[in-house]
Amino acid sequence: MLLIRNNAGLKVFIAEMKKKGHRIGFVPTMGALHDGHLALVKQAADLCDVVVCSIFVNPTQFNDPADLEKYPRPIARDIELLHSVGCDLLYLPEVADVYPPDLDTTLRLKPGALANVMEGEFRPGHFEGVMQVVKRLLDLVGPDLLVMGQKDYQQVSVIRYMLKKLRLPVKLHVAETIREADGLARSSRNVRLTRKWRSIAPVIHKTLSETRQNLAKMPPKQLAEAGFNALSDAGLRPEYFRIVDGTTLLEIKQPGKHEVIVACTAAWAGDVRLIDNIILKP
Repeated sequence: MLLIRNNAGLKVFIAEMKKKGHRIGFVPTMGALHDGHLALVKQAADLCDVVVCSIFVNPTQFNDPADLEKYPRPIARDIELLHSVGCDLLYLPEVADVYPPDLDTTLRLKPGALANVMEGEFRPGHFEGVMQVVKRLLDLVGPDLLVMGQKDYQQVSVIRYMLKKLRLPVKLHVAETIREADGLARSSRNVRLTRKWRSIAPVIHKTLSETRQNLAKMPPKQLAEAGFNALSDAGLRPEYFRIVDGTTLLEIKQPGKHEVIVACTAAWAGDVRLIDNIILKP
């Protein structure tokens, strides 16, 4: 596996791969890798000839400076993990590589409700930062396929909107959420959970699964309230629990009128914020 830290080296590598006619898969990450990330790399390897992974803790998507400061950065371990699953290139840039002072990387896209609901309500500006960094990385890597995980369902929805709106020549592949044996979604933040909160956190997936089972039995609003209360009763501090249309991310009232329905939630386990979702329909 090659490790490249600057844009010049990346440009040479990508040009050589494209000259050979190789299909390039790209997995953008912020590091602190786990099995979920590695599954994305493996899927990219199955679908493409060359896999590029980036590790960049993007400052523009953190609305809380303390959260940015606390974000784990075990780079040596990340390199070993990527090497073990056959990643071809790790792009490890500095902030100045991604956001050169002489280049305006600001995107003036307005995804509307896609970015304003749920996460957007509690993390203002977050998705603007996500779109900005993904667009910039796509410009640098120029992949054929972008691989992302379902755990960040709203993020995937925003990026899908961006790709379509800007008519970018890259396809999006969404991989299923990888979970622990007890159902907890794999996340870089899980390492910060104390033993107490780690034992409680699986209630998130349990509640989402119960919501799926009850979709035909209860109105969506009542289902969402029940989910919110279940997380609260378990000791978590839920910020939201929503039953939404899988395309618009707007809350639904009549399940029969929607082709795709998703339950999405975010909750605090102590001082660690966890998000998860489950597809209720189809």
